Amino acid sequence: MADFEAVTKAVIPAAGLGTRFLPATKATPKEMLPIVDKPAIQYVVEEAVSAGLLDLLMVTGKTKRSIEDHFDRAIELEEALEAKGDDERLSQVREPADLATLHYVRQGQPRGLGHAVLCAKQHVGDHPFACLLGDDLIDHRDELLKRMIEVRGTHGGSVIALMEVPAEQVSLYGCAAIEPTGEDDVVRVTDLVEKPPADEAPSNWAIIGRYVIDPAVFEVLENTPPGRGDEIQLTDALRTLAGRGSDQGGPVHGVLFRGRRYDTGNKIDYLRTVVQFAADRPDLAPEFLPWLKEFLASR
Repeated sequence: MADFEAVTKAVIPAAGLGTRFLPATKATPKEMLPIVDKPAIQYVVEEAVSAGLLDLLMVTGKTKRSIEDHFDRAIELEEALEAKGDDERLSQVREPADLATLHYVRQGQPRGLGHAVLCAKQHVGDHPFACLLGDDLIDHRDELLKRMIEVRGTHGGSVIALMEVPAEQVSLYGCAAIEPTGEDDVVRVTDLVEKPPADEAPSNWAIIGRYVIDPAVFEVLENTPPGRGDEIQLTDALRTLAGRGSDQGGPVHGVLFRGRRYDTGNKIDYLRTVVQFAADRPDLAPEFLPWLKEFLASR
């Protein structure tokens, strides 16, 4: 096995405007919308920590201060809960601050995911890193990120998570042209296209919001012109790396993910996610599921 540098850092872009959820996101970051009783962004941080990544950089914007506050200590609240002897809620309040070492940098203007990743260059340096997008939540029982880090350790370069989607949804994602390797869940990526029309997509395997990226991506992003949507696209930079050898930051491999993914990027999928999480909660399901069945039967 080749000796590739271990992945210890993660980047979490969280600078989007959240326009699909207006007016709720006028003053509240989309990433702070709750999935039952925990903000979506906390699930993403927990996933990174579970994969062994404890050095996290969050790329935020000027309206995202509450994200930093959430992962900070809340001394007055803690003291009030401690005085009441409410140990359970005290533990819940302290948990976000104790998860990992979090750093923050602001993306000055919304110039795309590629630009948001480029904002991490100074913190990441010449080290490989994971990138987790907040719109996608991966079930904690499906250790996708750990598997991707393993693949990076074997093959080097970058690794993207791929999920098969219906043809009519291909235009919503970046899509990959792939070829098999000797592993059932690992493919070599030969080409990438950002949000292609269905009849022009290289496959139905779509990129979902998990990446393990070689630091060579920063040099590529600095020289990548705006692409689809007049934004700097991470997909375009990875396409360049896919054509390179290991001495230049390539290649790119994909992990074919067939597990449980929850989408919080639009209202309908967000509602589905909340219901699914509530249905899986042993403290909520016994009361919630009978009510839900009764409600649906009455519609």
